[in-house]
Amino acid sequence: MADRETRIIVCCGSGGVGKTTTSAALALRAAEQGRKVCVLTIDPARRLAQSMGLTELDNVPRPVRDAGANGGSLDAMMLDMKRTFDEVVEAHASPEKAKQILQNPFYIALSSSFAGTQEYMAMEKLGQLHADAVEGGRWDLIVVDTPPSRSALDFLDAPERLSSLLDGRFIKLLLTPARGPARFLTAGFGMVTGALNKVLGAQILTDVQTFVAAFDTLFGGFRQRAEATYALLQAPETAFVVVASPENDALREAMYFVERLTEERMPLAGLVLNRVTVPSTDAVDEAEAESAARRLDESAGDGPVVAALLRAHADRVRAQARESRLRRRFAGAHPAVPIVPVPALAGDVHDLDGLRLIGERLAS
Repeated sequence: MADRETRIIVCCGSGGVGKTTTSAALALRAAEQGRKVCVLTIDPARRLAQSMGLTELDNVPRPVRDAGANGGSLDAMMLDMKRTFDEVVEAHASPEKAKQILQNPFYIALSSSFAGTQEYMAMEKLGQLHADAVEGGRWDLIVVDTPPSRSALDFLDAPERLSSLLDGRFIKLLLTPARGPARFLTAGFGMVTGALNKVLGAQILTDVQTFVAAFDTLFGGFRQRAEATYALLQAPETAFVVVASPENDALREAMYFVERLTEERMPLAGLVLNRVTVPSTDAVDEAEAESAARRLDESAGDGPVVAALLRAHADRVRAQARESRLRRRFAGAHPAVPIVPVPALAGDVHDLDGLRLIGERLAS
């Protein structure tokens, strides 16, 4: 965050590991160190809005009050997948063509629920924000909270998947009657469309063909922008932060992501290990706590209460030992990746003070 050459931070990892909180904490800390920051979240639970004291977030960056110092500022936004897709269509098609596309039933389904669309639109929005930052000087740092998908790799794969869909053989087949004269409507093509009519239904196929014909002029732009944003992610001004919790599945996913980032030559800053267990004291080990708890079970007065506390301490010591083993395994597999542990808080983060505390623990 202190390096002004770093202009994009991408927080990634599997779902439920604290990506949103980490993204917000990094963005707030950078803003309070004097940077002009925009944080983009793709979180349907809207926890980022709550943690920043905002009643709502939408597809437009909005200022966060009481955030920023030394000339810094913080804007926050939540990706609206369909609205972003609509904006792309409106920006790159004529008004008539855009209206035709936006009202097409197949487009409505594609822009709202197609697998990978959310991740692709996150890339589109990042490209838009970066253009605003470079051309307008509005921000000098963009923090991206990646989508909570089943696999952390989906964010990197989505642009290629959507581009392949829009530029694939099936689409080109459907485009044949729109691009060429009637003589290209061969018997073979008629047999194919007849079979598709039976499988999909005539109306669905008509909707798809109408959409493809209208969308044809935008295909190249989608692929070009996807490639440009992908190159931006590989640039030295970008830093990837992999976020995980000290659990076996989350760290396994983090390993996959680190390996993929390495393969794609993307700049990896390190691993944030969230919600690390810290025992209340290191003066009593697990065995001593369990032994003392057994002796106190039959005691009068506060004996049972103290015994319960000792057992809770023993549980925390065991959890810490298990988490340490998992951390050593990750470090052994990826010794060059810095690891930043963030101790678990007593409760959820729901305000700026909580985000500041996370930011301090990230930087300490």
